Amino acid sequence: MNNLLIIGAGQYGAMIKESARALNLYDKIDFLDDKSELAVGKIDEYKKFTDTYRCAIVAIGNADVRVETTEKLKEAGYEIVSFISRRAYVSPSAKIAEGCVIEPMSVIGTAVEVGKCTIVSSGAVVNHNSTVGEGCHLDCNSTVCSNTTVPPKTKVEYGVVFRN
Repeated sequence: MNNLLIIGAGQYGAMIKESARALNLYDKIDFLDDKSELAVGKIDEYKKFTDTYRCAIVAIGNADVRVETTEKLKEAGYEIVSFISRRAYVSPSAKIAEGCVIEPMSVIGTAVEVGKCTIVSSGAVVNHNSTVGEGCHLDCNSTVCSNTTVPPKTKVEYGVVFRN
């Protein structure tokens, strides 16, 4: 049973499903969502699907919800996965925690640590020796300067240069 359950069928969910299909790692990929006809169930029904889906990821923009829901999924027995685009550069010394999404054309530099449930959008750069806290979102073309710490659940907007 190598099936993936994506929590949230909106824009992030669609992107993750596309990424997961491109990686060709899963036999079945489905959504849980409270408002989508694409979903196989509601978000609060996640415990009912542990026999069918081994892996899960939360694709919800709100950082608090993303982190909290990820913890619930782990407690229910799901393996929390991350998605790293084949078109992103991730240094071999970087550490990417569970539940992250690293989009195409993003760069994760040497000795960078990316906390769980973080989204690194296309074109974002996290320069060497930096730490990105859990639940962050680095939007398109944002830059985290070297030796910088991004606090948990911070959103770095489009094109912003973030430094300590």
